[in-house]
Amino acid sequence: MSDARTQDKSSSQAGQGGQASGGGAVEQRSSGFGGPDALSSERGRTSVADGVVAKIAGIAAREVPGVYEMGAGASRTFGAMRSRIPGAKRNVAQGVDVEVGEKQCAVDLDVVVEYGVEIAQVANDVRQNVIDSLERMTSLEVVEVNIAVDDVHIEQDDSPSERQLE
Repeated sequence: MSDARTQDKSSSQAGQGGQASGGGAVEQRSSGFGGPDALSSERGRTSVADGVVAKIAGIAAREVPGVYEMGAGASRTFGAMRSRIPGAKRNVAQGVDVEVGEKQCAVDLDVVVEYGVEIAQVANDVRQNVIDSLERMTSLEVVEVNIAVDDVHIEQDDSPSERQLE
């Protein structure tokens, strides 16, 4: 994954024309998010935690038809055991890794898709939904969403014990 924090610094310096902050021209971007300074104003600055970005990305990815589960093998196993504990909450950030800078973020997703879906289309739909959700909710520019399809869920492979627990 590229380092979103490094990209923030370079784009910030490029936008300031090498001048100290407060006196230079601000780089104007016209992408679909809230603008280059949506998270800061003369009255203060807003920062968005990595965990917030990860949760939004996880929820947005799960909304796409064809996504069965999130996470690589070990994290899915741990998540399945955790979900069986009474009162435990589902970890919506499972299978999501993020890097968050001041104005940009990058996301890596591990997904399991349903058998029979067109993987490339599901990946494109996931990528678009994650980008739209993050940029709308956080005003951060999403520089990349990398998707690793780790497994294909086949309903016939569900063991009898898994079916009973669900």
